[in-house]
Amino acid sequence: MTLRFDTISFLTDYGTADEFVGVVKSVIRTMAPDVHVIDITHQIAPQDVRAGGLAIARAAQYLAPGVVLGVVDPGVATDRRAIAIEVGDGQSYLVGPDNGLFAPAVSLVGGATRAIVLDNTEYHLPAPGPTFDGRDVFAPVAAHLCNGVPLSELGTAIDPGKLLPGVLPVSDMAEDGSLKAEVLWVDHFGNVQLNVDPTQIEAWGDTVAVSGGRTDRTAQRVEAFAQIPTGSLGLLTDSYGLVALAVDRGSAAFELEINEGDALTLRASDGPSTVATPVSLSERPTRTLPTENPQ
Repeated sequence: MTLRFDTISFLTDYGTADEFVGVVKSVIRTMAPDVHVIDITHQIAPQDVRAGGLAIARAAQYLAPGVVLGVVDPGVATDRRAIAIEVGDGQSYLVGPDNGLFAPAVSLVGGATRAIVLDNTEYHLPAPGPTFDGRDVFAPVAAHLCNGVPLSELGTAIDPGKLLPGVLPVSDMAEDGSLKAEVLWVDHFGNVQLNVDPTQIEAWGDTVAVSGGRTDRTAQRVEAFAQIPTGSLGLLTDSYGLVALAVDRGSAAFELEINEGDALTLRASDGPSTVATPVSLSERPTRTLPTENPQ
């Protein structure tokens, strides 16, 4: 058999404590033993479709051509549709639930060229129960696509324009010149990615005031994490080209007490600020040594 694709890029909210990821990968291995499965991540917060969609979008331009298998599916076993989306006239396919999970990535790569509902059960596994479509529907379909089964055989064609859209926040410049932003992502290190393009704040100089929630700080513009002075908040362009807040060798999210989805306001600032933690040293107590061994 000549493979059409040799790569499946796999993202879920399954975590790795249970057997779900291993079972799905074993189903793929059984049906398409020469296909490589690349784990994008399985640590999306449970049922967080928005976070899953943003993660796929961040990764999309770097993924090998093939099938993207995405499962963040709080609507499993309901009337939500199982779908496969073609992008680039067949350069890649995205397989998973129709709940907006793929919308950011599809938009980023120029839109869908075809889409189908996965209603041909001949290409599914028998399901003991209806709540594990990752194993019973999406994994087999992904494997069959890699094996060269035409998209049209896997289900019923639908209008790609009627797929469920994703909802992505857009930053907004207020009348007073401030920028209303939102936290898109907090990575493993606690760096805080915002929905802000660097050009939006380019004219603001070396410092930017950041406020929102319990946050009221000034961030210093830097190019690298190590350039952030101790006790200061840094603002830089991250690896995906968006503005991010960071502290050197620490967590900006923890220090600022903010998380994904939180609103922030950015504005031009007059100068840098730091947060100092006072440390008081008391006199060391005098220690009296015993003059004889205790009995």
